[in-house]
Amino acid sequence: MIELDFEKGEGLIPVVAQDYDTSDVLMLAYMNREAWLKTLETGRATYWSRSRNTLWVKGETSGNVQIVREILVDCDLDTVVLKVDQVGGAACHMGYRSCFYRKVSDGKMKIISERIFDPEEVYKK
Repeated sequence: MIELDFEKGEGLIPVVAQDYDTSDVLMLAYMNREAWLKTLETGRATYWSRSRNTLWVKGETSGNVQIVREILVDCDLDTVVLKVDQVGGAACHMGYRSCFYRKVSDGKMKIISERIFDPEEVYKK
């Protein structure tokens, strides 16, 4: 089994999700050992939600799943890049393709992407 170094980050490692075809950075999330193993087992990006303190299969609620096509691991075995097919087009829970939908320019933040879905509709409580 591939063993990563989860100890440095108090049990979590950062994970960059990147579009497999375009190399666009879609999001940054975290994995614990369980999320890592589940991702390897299923081929679907699974993360650890720090806010909910639970496993989080990307797209479980929204349908915008990430199918893992390639995994890169850094030299220290404590950071991962997942190259994914972003099913549904949006990685961001705010409804954008990427969580990085804002750009800082001239001391201001500007939205540089179009919203793909309305989060209030998708995540009705």
